[in-house]
Amino acid sequence: MTRSVSRRSFLAGAGSAALGTALGATAPAAAHSPTAQSPAAQSPAEVPDGARVPALVVGSGYGGAVAALRLARAGVPVHVVEKGRSWDEPGWDGKVFANMLNPDERSYWLRTWTKQPLSNFLGLPVDRAVPRRTGILDAEEFAGITVYQGRGVGGGSLVNGGMAVTPKRERFAAILPNVDPEEMYSTYYPLANAELGTGLVDPDWWEQAECYRYARVGRRHAERSGFPFELVPGVYDWAHLEREEAGTAPRSALAAEVIYGNNHGKLSLPKTYLARALATGRVTISALHEVTSVRPVGGGYEVLLDVLDGDGRVSSTKRVEAERVFFAAGSVGTSKLLTRLRDTGLLPALGPEVGNGWGENGNVMVGRANKASDPTGALQSCIPTGGIDNWAAGGAFAEVAPLPTGVETFTSFYLAITANPRRGRFAWNPESGRVELDWRREWKQPSVDMARTIFDRINSVEGTVYRADLFGVGKVWGDGLTYHPLGGVVLGRATDGHGRLPGYRGLYVVDGSLIPGNTSVNPFVTITALAERNLAAIVARDL
Repeated sequence: MTRSVSRRSFLAGAGSAALGTALGATAPAAAHSPTAQSPAAQSPAEVPDGARVPALVVGSGYGGAVAALRLARAGVPVHVVEKGRSWDEPGWDGKVFANMLNPDERSYWLRTWTKQPLSNFLGLPVDRAVPRRTGILDAEEFAGITVYQGRGVGGGSLVNGGMAVTPKRERFAAILPNVDPEEMYSTYYPLANAELGTGLVDPDWWEQAECYRYARVGRRHAERSGFPFELVPGVYDWAHLEREEAGTAPRSALAAEVIYGNNHGKLSLPKTYLARALATGRVTISALHEVTSVRPVGGGYEVLLDVLDGDGRVSSTKRVEAERVFFAAGSVGTSKLLTRLRDTGLLPALGPEVGNGWGENGNVMVGRANKASDPTGALQSCIPTGGIDNWAAGGAFAEVAPLPTGVETFTSFYLAITANPRRGRFAWNPESGRVELDWRREWKQPSVDMARTIFDRINSVEGTVYRADLFGVGKVWGDGLTYHPLGGVVLGRATDGHGRLPGYRGLYVVDGSLIPGNTSVNPFVTITALAERNLAAIVARDL
């Protein structure tokens, strides 16, 4: 460890960086400026108390952003309400977003202590105190699992690693069995990738870039063990990243910026879908607005909203009437809200499948201690670019993830996505007055076993070992978390084949809660493509 990096920063950064890479998921895309949040993505006004609106979208992540754009382009005025902040004002350091080495009041959603997936490094704990504010990353704790989610206008796009992976077609029947793969692969996956700005890093530059040394080490180890390694697309301005390494542009991916936001090159939703939605002039986005109630009234729905301040306190409430409501609060948010509305009698006709079929995309993390002849580099890009595919033989796809601590660690780090068959269920607990998730830590064992099909072999071939100082003293596997929550309001079970909620005309689900638990890869391209497919049908038939 060099003297130029403090021990505390090194330990904190190691834990934070690992979280960031994992949160990460074509026709030419529109040009984007590599700045913080695009000014075009700022909403001109908030939804007023007492408003009557044609369409209310609950959440501004991938599904909500698609709904806002497609409805607005169909001529429908749209009001988007978002629980998190609008990230468009610089903080104390002149930057909108904090980096991973130094979490602060911008970093976590209403926590006084960081909750990092790498709880330990070199045998020491890495979490630290932070001011309790409405920060960008929510580490929501349930029995048996912590679910990481983005909080802010743009949802999960603000905090993921940007790996924009389209699942292999032969796997699609297991992902969305009630959806025609032909329409997805010929129309909606290409459309989603184009709108998201998906692109592949220049392979020639990647081969020599110092910041991807760790990825090339991961490739070498995979191929020596007989596993295919694949470069995968991402939603980053790759030309900007090349300039970052050349020293001709502000560093962002190379400055440990990802899980708490990215100040420059990342093509998050405020620069893509949401910017285009706002450009129609028919979309309003209200940040720090949390939906607490939805119930039928007249020919539409009464929606009650809590307006939050920067400390998460309720500063006021609003009542809005909406002709149509599109639920896009994410897998956890939508599942919890609809489960509560059903079981407390506000939407009693919602079916028994609401709350069921939740999965964690088989996420499990692991690190390997390499030999001294395999340095992974002190400078590492936070935007991952490649993965190891053993899905057909072992049920695992492993993202080769960075560990950008600023010093050499000789560590290869991975987020595995596995075919874990276990599914959880959300249920209303009247005694606690909240929705709880039935999930057990031991249900992660299939994920560990599947990940072992890759890493046991690599360790055997390379003569290396697992690191046992990252997830607790003596603990090898990061099996208590997910970055990819999916399901809970499964398409074709809790909804019809396009996300309509039976029994309630004008209520729709458009987010990752529709996907039953697993996509075999990073999920956000599939969430976006499915939303595009469903909105096309809704606009054509319901409007």
